[in-house]
Amino acid sequence: MSDAYKQAGVDIDAGYAVLKTIKQMSGNTQLGAFGGLFPLTSSDVANEPVLVAGTDGVGTKLLVAIAAQQHTTIGIDLVAMCVNDILAQGARPQFFLDYLGLGHTDQTRVKAILQGVVAGCKQAGTSLIGGETAEMPDMYGNGHYDLAGFAVGIANRADLLTPDNVRAGDVLIGLPSNGLHANGFSLVRDILFKQHHFELTHQFAELDHDLQTELLRPTQIYVASVLPLLQQKLVASIAHITGGGLIENVARALPAGLSAQFDLGSWSVPPIMSLLAKLGELTPSDMRSTFNLGLGMVLMVHPENLAATKAVLAAGQQAYVEVGRVNAGNTPVAFQEAAHA
Repeated sequence: MSDAYKQAGVDIDAGYAVLKTIKQMSGNTQLGAFGGLFPLTSSDVANEPVLVAGTDGVGTKLLVAIAAQQHTTIGIDLVAMCVNDILAQGARPQFFLDYLGLGHTDQTRVKAILQGVVAGCKQAGTSLIGGETAEMPDMYGNGHYDLAGFAVGIANRADLLTPDNVRAGDVLIGLPSNGLHANGFSLVRDILFKQHHFELTHQFAELDHDLQTELLRPTQIYVASVLPLLQQKLVASIAHITGGGLIENVARALPAGLSAQFDLGSWSVPPIMSLLAKLGELTPSDMRSTFNLGLGMVLMVHPENLAATKAVLAAGQQAYVEVGRVNAGNTPVAFQEAAHA
């Protein structure tokens, strides 16, 4: 290969080695073509098929992974951020592509990153059909890299979840998060490492492990748990709780004139979030508009479908909690103290 290109900082041979590794990890021998292929069969969808696409990244959680030199789960975050969004539209994720931009192709580190991508795709039942590893010297420094992804799902048009499906009296079912997921990390880093100068090895009494372990918990992928609900048409609408927290994301899943009323205390808020609120002197509004507060997804379910929904979740060993109701109102998302017996 070109010695001149290598002297300029781009190792093409290292890129080929990475591609070979990805083929082995994913089991997809077709990787490396100019475009990824994904066959659709008649069993994938009937009636009027609609493709649902989503793209996302991991944000500044990457900086924590880089500082910790732990890269094996950040790819799971990437897949989760994309496929969970597609799932919230009522579609079944079909395939995924990733983009990794870096200054230097360290094969060990790249393998660790892509190991997470492959693991996330397997969790989501999604095919990794392509991607790009772009070595760009001078663009990224100090071991930094960027990671983005793109996913496509499919659904019958009539089965798509829209806010119009929601009605007053619907029940809010929360699916627990796996901690912070991949949102709010600019604020997290500001509080922990700029305001208070904690080390990643620091262990708070409230946590069972060090900060590094807590902050790098991968985002929960809900495809296996929620897909059966979609197939049985048990859910009216879904909010995937990402950037913007409970307030913004739940509002996106509601029509005008209805309000999601959460019962405070009906679910557990992860200790890391309570710690951040205390250390950063954050208001309840700050917390609700930034973090998931322990709920990675919120399902809106008609009362007549509630028992069946709970049964399906239980059968799939998916934890859940009833966290509120949908009522008439002009405030899209509201919080109230839970009623006590």
